[in-house]
Amino acid sequence: MLVLFETAAGYAIFKVLDEKKLQEVDSLWKEFQTPEKANKIVKLKHFEKFQDTTEALAAATALVEGKIGKSLKKVLKKVVAKEAHEQLAISDAKLGGVIKDKLNLSCVHNTAIAELMRGIRNQMESLITGLPPREISAMSLGLAHSLSRYKLKFSPDKVDTMIVQAISLLDDLDKELNNYIMRCREWYGWHFPEIGKIITDNLAYCKSVKKIGVRTNVATTDLSDILPEEVEGEVKTAAEISMGTEVSEEDIGNILHLCDQVIEISEYRAQLYDYLKNRMMAIAPNLTVMVGELVGARLIAHAGSLLNLAKHPASTVQILGAEKALFRALKTKRDTPKYGLIYHASLVGQTTPKNKGKISRMLAAKAALAIRYDALGEDTNTELGVESRAKLEVRLRHLEEKGIRRISGTGKAMAKTEKYQHKSEVKTYDPSGDSTLPSVSKKRKLEEAEEPTEVKVKKMKKERIPEVEEEEEAAEEPPKKKKKKHEPAEEEEPAAVEETSEKKKKKKKKAKEDE
Repeated sequence: MLVLFETAAGYAIFKVLDEKKLQEVDSLWKEFQTPEKANKIVKLKHFEKFQDTTEALAAATALVEGKIGKSLKKVLKKVVAKEAHEQLAISDAKLGGVIKDKLNLSCVHNTAIAELMRGIRNQMESLITGLPPREISAMSLGLAHSLSRYKLKFSPDKVDTMIVQAISLLDDLDKELNNYIMRCREWYGWHFPEIGKIITDNLAYCKSVKKIGVRTNVATTDLSDILPEEVEGEVKTAAEISMGTEVSEEDIGNILHLCDQVIEISEYRAQLYDYLKNRMMAIAPNLTVMVGELVGARLIAHAGSLLNLAKHPASTVQILGAEKALFRALKTKRDTPKYGLIYHASLVGQTTPKNKGKISRMLAAKAALAIRYDALGEDTNTELGVESRAKLEVRLRHLEEKGIRRISGTGKAMAKTEKYQHKSEVKTYDPSGDSTLPSVSKKRKLEEAEEPTEVKVKKMKKERIPEVEEEEEAAEEPPKKKKKKHEPAEEEEPAAVEETSEKKKKKKKKAKEDE
């Protein structure tokens, strides 16, 4: 029996000397405890060394995919085909089937062969002569790195560092452009202030200023390639009656140089945006379809890399970028944020405020799947992203049309959703508190309010109570009324006495003063 053993340095063909030992599977490991014992079981017949790491990687990838590489085919034809009657021990059953079909060699794979392979691997340095251990470890390390890169489909197109840098630079350019344009408008506004309100587009403003220069040149300057006819006419009429100050040629030169800078940066920004769009379609096509280039790039930049973003759950993707608001809400025990960077996606932006939270949650769930497919999948198509986006758009349409159906009960019946009404207490101004002088006295108001009630009560009593009781009440009522009438008279008598005594005192004082 022959044994095919694969190493990082090359292919080794061993000849089994004692096949009877293979029958004792449980005690086979004892035969490989020392190099002397191992040499009694197997003997090296041929060793085919790899020329470089590229050849080793090609052979390893072929074995991983269950195919026969060029070097393996060469070895099998050279050595094993001569002894076609011998069986070939293989560590992979799938590879054995391919060898049997193509080269018509009988292959064996069972538990005894697996134990034999383990023993050979344990004593590999002593069984394979002419190959130093240091060289074997170096080749193993190199092959491991190369195979890892191959499995991850490592390529320059898949480097997401470029996206992180590009989106950061794009944000910086936007800030600088805003500062430059604001400075340009303010500076040229001293000379020709009316043009600022007429031309609203910043790039068109800078191009027009660069072409006009001094305000007096507007009449002879053709701006048809930059502005529409109506706007051009407004600029020319405004230049004739402008209230701006006169400036020197040196000032205009500096303003024109600033306009050149704005135009150049704007052109570079457009170029950078195209580059970012192409790079995003190469690295994360499904994520780009779901949320767009800019939002997808910002999510990748915030997470650090596409692989780090793929490790995040959908709930984290939903609030990525709103960490400050999240921790503040947790600290103050308030409602947590519903969305972060994903808020700027087109699907969330086109929904009504009431449904933004639902759509952002669903979009984050589908985007998390798209990110993992882009980061770890082998295909680079956009089928998953297109399907997910179509489902979200259908769901959004249902929400907008209020087509939410019941989960239980009759499936066709529509779920009753109460219309949300915001209730806020609005306190109106009471003008009655402006004047401190009451128009009608409180006592009079109270008396007017009490009189009708007393009359009604009396009528009810007259209807229900017998005539005897009515007479008793009539007898009792006059003294009460008299008491009420007498009480104010009694209260008024001491007041009148006090007033007369005071008058007498005043008269005495006047008489004394006259004397």
